[in-house]
Amino acid sequence: MSQNDTNVLVSLSNAMAQAVERAGAATLLIDARRRLPASGIAYSSNSVLTADHVVERDDDIRIVLPNGDSLSAQLAGRDPGSDLALLRLEQEILTVAEIASEKARVGQFALALGRPSLEGVQASLGIVSAIGGAVRTGRGGLLEQYIRTDAIPYPGFSGGPLIDASGKVIGLNTSGLTRGGSLTIPADLAWRVAGTLAEHGHVRRGFLGVRSQPVRIPPPQQQALGRDQSSGLLLVGVEQDSPAEEGGLLVGDILVKLNDQIIADPDELLTALVGSVVGEVSSIEVLRGGKPASLKVTIGERR
Repeated sequence: MSQNDTNVLVSLSNAMAQAVERAGAATLLIDARRRLPASGIAYSSNSVLTADHVVERDDDIRIVLPNGDSLSAQLAGRDPGSDLALLRLEQEILTVAEIASEKARVGQFALALGRPSLEGVQASLGIVSAIGGAVRTGRGGLLEQYIRTDAIPYPGFSGGPLIDASGKVIGLNTSGLTRGGSLTIPADLAWRVAGTLAEHGHVRRGFLGVRSQPVRIPPPQQQALGRDQSSGLLLVGVEQDSPAEEGGLLVGDILVKLNDQIIADPDELLTALVGSVVGEVSSIEVLRGGKPASLKVTIGERR
């Protein structure tokens, strides 16, 4: 190996160590369950974002900072569907995580961090091997997007960050969404959920009150819609006194659009029913008798 090759490896090694040091300052220990402590990310000066499945109690939660100081925290909100929980600290901390401005790319270096013990931050190196979504989770939710890496998720890494080579957060790692595996929730999605939890304590998910199945839309009906949309949702059931019934949806309608979002499969409908649409009047486009029709429906909230 030449001297230049050695210098490149040394520079890369130093850069990785500096990235871990930078992000490790905002990677905290979470003691909120009976077993092994988990990890969390300093979301703001007085709150910590972590995985919901590692928070087994609502109070008597202990957060350990990188310097060993222990702080009390309380549950500010949780969303089992995305396996995210936000903890509120009783006093402010100095170092807050910085998220990457660019989204993760397949093939880039990534480091999974955790602080599962008082011994300090731990790290695992890999690459981003896949980016996908939406995917149904084992906790009754739908994750809009996920990152998969070949970094080893050591015990206690759930709730900790996945970082890039500069030490910026590109996602939050969790083993609580799928059986026998670990996924990373992209940082922009995790931060968006955290903002909702900080404001409302939970994520609002809409309720329409229909049973549906995907169905192919023939070319003449696509022409009637004025766009290329090869599939929609055939309504095979409408619940009594539901928002769908009150809005005029009928069995046999083919749901093709909700507000500005094209609906081609059940997962897209679930995604469209999350957040600000709950409680609001939404425009729903259907094919009825082969012709487009527009209805106004006030979206309910799923309990």
